[in-house]
Amino acid sequence: MPTEIIIVVTVLALYAAIVVSPGPNFALVSRLAISGARRAAVGATIGMACAATFYAVLSMSGLALLLTRIGWLAGAVQIAGGLFLVYLGVKSWLYRPAPDDADTLAPTQDSFARGLRLGILVNLGNPKGIAFFISLYAATIPPGTSTGAKTAILAGGFALEVLWYGLVVWLLSTEPARRAYRRFGIWIERAMGTFLILFGIRLILEKRT
Repeated sequence: MPTEIIIVVTVLALYAAIVVSPGPNFALVSRLAISGARRAAVGATIGMACAATFYAVLSMSGLALLLTRIGWLAGAVQIAGGLFLVYLGVKSWLYRPAPDDADTLAPTQDSFARGLRLGILVNLGNPKGIAFFISLYAATIPPGTSTGAKTAILAGGFALEVLWYGLVVWLLSTEPARRAYRRFGIWIERAMGTFLILFGIRLILEKRT
């Protein structure tokens, strides 16, 4: 039992280090939160946590390793994910603030459901997630680990995703952050859009053949 506790703590510590590192997930949640789409940002947080848990379950069951060996499928997922990130980046670049109601968002722009869809698509569209979980679990979870320990790892990973991105949403939804967005919104959108476009292009160029 103490050994399995150490396994759970080790896996979650490594998981936390990856979660807090910048990437397309962080860019998406930050963009939604600072632009005032708080409900969408919360939805994206839950969506990304669900997608990460899905990849984790695939990895624990061995199905993820099988998927990575199907070259055309892995390549198709990688290209689709890259194109979707490029699409989101272009949308950011085309952003134009409304002069009279910069803080007013259409309901469809700030909806939990929209954010949930975006979060799931962005995380599932990054096939590096499968590689991360396969390498993490292969290195840290020995054969014979109990179902209880694996469940604790899945629950802990989900909680880490929600807590970290929830903190990001809270910080970037504050009034000082919103004032900065009202003043520099177009440049913030372009910076985040550029990051998403470059990350998407890199995914496309690195596709498996």
